[in-house]
Amino acid sequence: MISTIKTQRLVLRAPEESNLPTFVEFYADGDASRFSGGPKTAEEALAKLVAIRDHWAEKGFGVWAIEQQSDGKMVGVCGFNWPTGWLRRELTWWLLPSAQGQGFATEASQAVIEYAYREYKWELVETHMKDENEPARRLVERLGGKVIDRLEFSDGVTRNIFAFPKPNGKS
Repeated sequence: MISTIKTQRLVLRAPEESNLPTFVEFYADGDASRFSGGPKTAEEALAKLVAIRDHWAEKGFGVWAIEQQSDGKMVGVCGFNWPTGWLRRELTWWLLPSAQGQGFATEASQAVIEYAYREYKWELVETHMKDENEPARRLVERLGGKVIDRLEFSDGVTRNIFAFPKPNGKS
């Protein structure tokens, strides 16, 4: 079972088939989805949603749907991914353009980082991104992420590896 996480303004919950329109909207926008493998067709967006659900079943962790508490609207995703062949798991997220600039990515990311340290007992919560992904780098900095390594991944791209501090300075 996938836990639900509540924050001040958001509910992070299991992705559902009913979320497909949000996935289609996000992946159809080539600019918004450029760092998430987009743009993609509706069929490819469905495959992404199915892959998220399969990841949970296979690995016991994954990506939550981000829903606004105020109106129940899904506005993005946030959680953890570890694609086959990749060296490390990563914190990942995306938001619809209409939801950007409101602090949702920061709020959701803080919640899942805390969850991973508390519930999964991970020694380290990490992320990585392409060097040109400036929005992700800024978010990582806001979350206190620090570069701990630089590695070449199976796609041939070399990325910085960022680690996030444990909540409340716990070590």
